[in-house]
Amino acid sequence: MQKNIVIIGGGFAGLNLAKKLGGHPAFQVTLVDKNNYHFFPPLIYQVATGFLEPSAISYPFRKLFANKSNLHYRYGTLKKVIPEERRIITNKGDLTYDYLVFACGATTNYFGNENIRKNAIPMKTLSDAISMRNTLLMRMEQATVSKDPEEIEMLLTLVVAGGGPTGVEISGMFAEMKQGILRKDYPELQGRAGGIYLVDGGDYVLSPMSEKSQLHTTKSLKKLGVNLVMNTHVDDFANDKVVLSGGTVIPAKNLIWAAGVTAKIFDGIPAECYGRGKRMLVDEFNQVIGLQGIYAIGDTCLLTTDAEFPQGHPQVAQVAIQQGINLAKNFNNLQQGKPLKPFRYKDKGSMAIIGSNKAVADLPNPKLHFNGFIAWLVWLFIHLMSLVTYRNRASTLWSWMIAYFSKDQSLRMIIRPAEEDVS
Repeated sequence: MQKNIVIIGGGFAGLNLAKKLGGHPAFQVTLVDKNNYHFFPPLIYQVATGFLEPSAISYPFRKLFANKSNLHYRYGTLKKVIPEERRIITNKGDLTYDYLVFACGATTNYFGNENIRKNAIPMKTLSDAISMRNTLLMRMEQATVSKDPEEIEMLLTLVVAGGGPTGVEISGMFAEMKQGILRKDYPELQGRAGGIYLVDGGDYVLSPMSEKSQLHTTKSLKKLGVNLVMNTHVDDFANDKVVLSGGTVIPAKNLIWAAGVTAKIFDGIPAECYGRGKRMLVDEFNQVIGLQGIYAIGDTCLLTTDAEFPQGHPQVAQVAIQQGINLAKNFNNLQQGKPLKPFRYKDKGSMAIIGSNKAVADLPNPKLHFNGFIAWLVWLFIHLMSLVTYRNRASTLWSWMIAYFSKDQSLRMIIRPAEEDVS
């Protein structure tokens, strides 16, 4: 008898689970997502800065599932889980399940600060990236017509909160753009002030990576003109003022928030099922502890039975991908009466790009560090091959080639829904 598997979320975890179950006669799989497309989060900052089109890093679920008759997509948002009935309620209707899998990732964490939530620019979704591109381009246009030097400085000043890969990559990208592309596009702003500040609570940027990567990145960012503000948090952002934990105030209209993520809480899942960061507590097979037939994978789960990661796994793409693949194997094992395979994460390394020809990469086995041009090439190759379709890879490679050889690109366009205010 076929089993109904409902997957909530089509990120790395959910999509890899669905793809591995595609074509399997024992399962009918329904993926529920509020977007009708899968996208590649590590490259959304390149959409935000106009180096890639949104379609280069995204692809519709229905196209991905077209040749698998047992894979289905449901456009919607989860509202409630009723475990005792094995049923979920979405804003588009109800679904029943034999197995329910939460693969909904994480959302931006503002740490309870409403001013930051309302005023900062998030960097989590494709919609965030498009909104950020529109906002920053509008600020540039406003600066070209302003007669007030203080207002121009605030319009051009960029504060990035969070020194992880996203914060480093967006800071480096804007620093290079400021030195080259923006000088050509905005001759009216020649000689105008406006700095780039990267704020982080640690001693160095890229805290999970090796000391060599941290030091190389610090040196490279400073050389690009990025102001590093370490051992400091952003406490508030209101009235065009970024307030830091030490009391320093940076006049700026632009705060990009890349400082952290948190998982989501769902109606119908008991409070005792959640752990640190609102992540669902799961056993070694990714089943939510205390609930039958309900699983969680990727950023939304906290698995502490992996001996190498007793505090849980990092919320990165490789964990999500591997958990999705492992759970698909375990669903097959369940159907065949075979023993289940506990999840063990295989760390494939970490990397971050700083700018053109500049990146850092750490490989765990053997323990190696790369930086500069070689690391940059590795970063390009890994991210290119991680895109979901050949079409995505071809489009992205073409855009990168144009940007690399021309030192420019032509995607700096303000595109908004018709109802948005154009003033």
